[in-house]
Amino acid sequence: VYFYLQSLAQLEALCKHLYEGTNPVERMQAEKLLLELIDSPECLSKCQLLLEQGTSEYCFLLLEFSLHVESSPLYTFTIEKKKEIRNYTLNYIATHPKLAPFVIQALIQVIAKITKLGWFDVQKDQLVFRDVTNDIRKFLQGTVEHCMIGVMILSELTQEMNVVDYTRPSPSQRKTSASFRDSTLKDILTLACSLLKEISGKPLNLQDQSQHGLIMQLLKLVLNCLNFDFIGCLVDESTDDLCTVQVPTSWKSMFLDPLTLDLFFDLYYLIPPPLSPLALSCVVQFASVRRSLFSSSERAKYLSNLIKGSKRILDNPQGLSDPSNYHEFCRLLARLKTNFQLGELVMADGYPEVIRLIANFTVASLQHWEFSPNSVHYLLTLWQKMVTSVPFVKSTEPHLLDTYAPEVTKAYITSRLDSVHTIIRDGLEDPLDDTATVFQQLEQLCTVSRCEYEKTCALLVQLFDQTAQTYQELLRSPSGRTMEISVQEGRLAWLVYIVGAVIAGRLTYTSADEHDAMDGELSCRVFQLMNLMDSRLEQSGNEKVELAVLWFLDQFRKTYVGDQLQRTSRLYARTSEVLGITDENNILEVFMAKIVTNLKYWGRSEPVISRTLQFLNDLSVGYPFLIILKKLIKIDAVKFMLQNHTSEHFPFLGNNEHFSLRDLRCRTTFYTALTRLLVVELEGEDEDEFEEFMLPLTTSFEAVAQILNNNNNFKQEEVKRMLIGLTRDLRGIAFALNTKTSYTMLFDWLYPKYLSVLQRAIELWHHEPTCAVPILKFMAELLQNRSQRLNFDVSSPNGILLFREASKMICTYDIGNQILSLGTISEDQVYPLKLKGISICFSSLKAALCGNYVSFGVFQLYGDNHFDNALQAFIKMLLSVSHCELLQYRKLSHSYYPLLECLTQDHMSFIASLEPHILIYILTSISEGLSALDAIVSSSCCASLDYIVTYLLKHLSKAGKKSVRQRDLAQERQRLLHIIQQNSDLLKQMLSTIMNIVIFEDCRNQWSVSRPLLGLIFINEKYFAELRTSLINSQPPEKQNALNQCFENLMEGIERNLLIKNRDRFTQNMSIFRRDVTEALRSDSNEQQSTSSLDMMS
Repeated sequence: VYFYLQSLAQLEALCKHLYEGTNPVERMQAEKLLLELIDSPECLSKCQLLLEQGTSEYCFLLLEFSLHVESSPLYTFTIEKKKEIRNYTLNYIATHPKLAPFVIQALIQVIAKITKLGWFDVQKDQLVFRDVTNDIRKFLQGTVEHCMIGVMILSELTQEMNVVDYTRPSPSQRKTSASFRDSTLKDILTLACSLLKEISGKPLNLQDQSQHGLIMQLLKLVLNCLNFDFIGCLVDESTDDLCTVQVPTSWKSMFLDPLTLDLFFDLYYLIPPPLSPLALSCVVQFASVRRSLFSSSERAKYLSNLIKGSKRILDNPQGLSDPSNYHEFCRLLARLKTNFQLGELVMADGYPEVIRLIANFTVASLQHWEFSPNSVHYLLTLWQKMVTSVPFVKSTEPHLLDTYAPEVTKAYITSRLDSVHTIIRDGLEDPLDDTATVFQQLEQLCTVSRCEYEKTCALLVQLFDQTAQTYQELLRSPSGRTMEISVQEGRLAWLVYIVGAVIAGRLTYTSADEHDAMDGELSCRVFQLMNLMDSRLEQSGNEKVELAVLWFLDQFRKTYVGDQLQRTSRLYARTSEVLGITDENNILEVFMAKIVTNLKYWGRSEPVISRTLQFLNDLSVGYPFLIILKKLIKIDAVKFMLQNHTSEHFPFLGNNEHFSLRDLRCRTTFYTALTRLLVVELEGEDEDEFEEFMLPLTTSFEAVAQILNNNNNFKQEEVKRMLIGLTRDLRGIAFALNTKTSYTMLFDWLYPKYLSVLQRAIELWHHEPTCAVPILKFMAELLQNRSQRLNFDVSSPNGILLFREASKMICTYDIGNQILSLGTISEDQVYPLKLKGISICFSSLKAALCGNYVSFGVFQLYGDNHFDNALQAFIKMLLSVSHCELLQYRKLSHSYYPLLECLTQDHMSFIASLEPHILIYILTSISEGLSALDAIVSSSCCASLDYIVTYLLKHLSKAGKKSVRQRDLAQERQRLLHIIQQNSDLLKQMLSTIMNIVIFEDCRNQWSVSRPLLGLIFINEKYFAELRTSLINSQPPEKQNALNQCFENLMEGIERNLLIKNRDRFTQNMSIFRRDVTEALRSDSNEQQSTSSLDMMS
């Protein structure tokens, strides 16, 4: 008895440490011990013990946690065990309805998981877990607490059926979800609505927490039903405005009943926040029902009910003072246009009054910019979609958007300008700092503003002239009113952003020549402001205005630069008159002058420099690419940049400590764009001009080389910053050189002197990622054979020389990595400190091995060990990484698995010569990667496995036929075969995994999966026969013949060889096999049996 009580006390203590503890060490230890308990056979009995005897409420969470772990496809309960757990938990909640909410929630999750897991379980010809609503009705007939628990169970079950478990086969989950949808979901929704009707018909006492909680749970249940993934499309929540509720056709009568919508509109008025927003959320989902559910007349009737309810809210907007109510109502308005056409809205009863009310509501919302700013997105979405639809409206009824859209545009513009003074005066957060939201709103505004564009343009001209005049007067004022100047600069920033947006609207809305002239009026004012601001940069500047100007220039570029039809645009008539800008060439001169000015004067502002360089980069790759570049290189500002890219002229290129190491990343963008311009200027093989361009980098490299070679007591931080900047510069240059001639000039400049400097830097600072990673990234870029740029001449040794340098660098870095691995690295620092460098080394090696510019057999022939050293370094780095990390970090897996595919394809002799534990490590990584969701990883694993299996089968086919010349190779193959035979379970596991994928999962790379499968079947014929027999025998007798025929057809016409023709035939057979097996297993009653077979195969 003492041991029994002591065991219970220990379990409670562990649960308390896990859920309440503040000491991370104690929590980790408690989690480890509880996970060990969960893996043990007595887990469920311990959980039951806690439920019956435990005193700590947190102990109840253990059962839910253990169920979550054990519900994976690798572990299944018997039907009796699932029934026992489900019934015990239901009875426990029924007899303890006043448990803490989090305890009830945990136990309800257990019920939901068990029900989902056993949805297709059959016992005595009955689906034992299907009659869920009848089980729950017992709760609904009890006290308010019992009723609320019943509703929570239904809500959690609905949500659980909608959750995707990526550890289980997706077809199995989809089948469970579809069965639940067809058999149960409508009954649950009907039950919830009837309960809400019953409650709304009685006097409500929302001070009573039980009544309050019951209404909340019922609304959440309705919402979960309407949010159900009806067609398995897995809608991304970030695309909220595109969501459509794909309800089955059988639900139509419920939606056509006007009382259904009226119920939730009435509830909105009956119940206060935070319940009323839930009612509106339900209405939003009702408004999102798919259009095809109704006929035209039914859709018009349904829309009329929605508009009537919305108008009622607009007429009585008191409830919208709550931010949540306001947000949901904005979503509702947006859904009206998303799911209904403008022509249908125009024909609805009371449309003129409703559109007036919506316009007034939008204007008021925009004017109160500080209230629920995230909701503005939905209102602007509504107006954007309505204005976009105007050209397609065929109705004779007026849409009235030409009246109200300009009012919305005006409200947005004036409200943003008026907000500046309040923000600066009160020190509030500036909306302009959230550029993502600003850009999103401007993208919506650009369409709305082009409706009655004359009004928008006149307003902007008036406001711009007034603000600019006031700003200039303040600048001339001797009193130096700083706050007032800041206010005017903030207003100007908003105006410039908005002008850029309305000009961009030319691409989204029907435009006329008169509109181009208006764009010219607005553009002139921005260009004049830009000149004014630039003239004052030596004294002071405003970062927000500069960022706004860059946004405007980019929108102007997209709209008016590069389109040959715009040479005669009326925009240039006005710019020529005011500024002397007569055509596209003059505009490009203005762009480049602005870029040079910013790079000169804004070196300490990372946002301005980054956006300026992005603008330069976009110019260098814009459409049409070559025409624009040829125009750019004739501009004096571009020539200046090509000849003077030094820190003297562009301070951001310096080593000033004011710049963070992160800021140096923009140098890569700068040199990428600059080198694109240089390549056009070179016009072939002008090596002298290339040398002149590289002169600033040459000077810097010479300085670094001298310091590293002659001085042991140098300032390390200063030299490291120089090297980081240089390697980022070179990476940009290398990225832009995509021809053999231009790349060769860079390589001749680098080798051997400057590459040796980088080798020395890696020796010194391999343990510092801030320095090592940029160097490794540059080397990885240098090894990329993009556009066949590394296909050197036949007489050139450059390919071999380049690989030798890469091998040295990888080996040097590997030494540092081994030292680093000896220490302890926290989990959040593992990738930046260790795995990032390893990932780049893997990418470099893969680029070299797959580049086809090095004959690797030469190294062994002439006794050069650089190739062997690189491969050994790869193995050492690989062994320092766990299998979990290989799949956990996406960049690492994307570099390792393609590299492994390359090695198994062309260098199997190296793979075959590895030590057994290394080979097993590699095979295990392939086995785990086969079932990865990432297509790149799974396809590379399939290809690697195919090459290994093919290598083995070639050995088996040539056994006893070896010539003396093949003896060494045969010994390697025999050694590999021996290792595989000693670990035969690995290949069997991979065979079962691939069969698992083919039969039960959504196999999107069938061709890749089919290639290794044939070889695995040849090697494991006996095991394949066992899998086949097990699957067939698990099915009812009437299905067995069909499945047996599927397997017969899979191998029909297949010979025992891996010739391409035979492989292609097998791939075709496998595609047919997968389709036929899916058909054979389609019966609902057999899902559990097929799942059992799946578990055996895993």
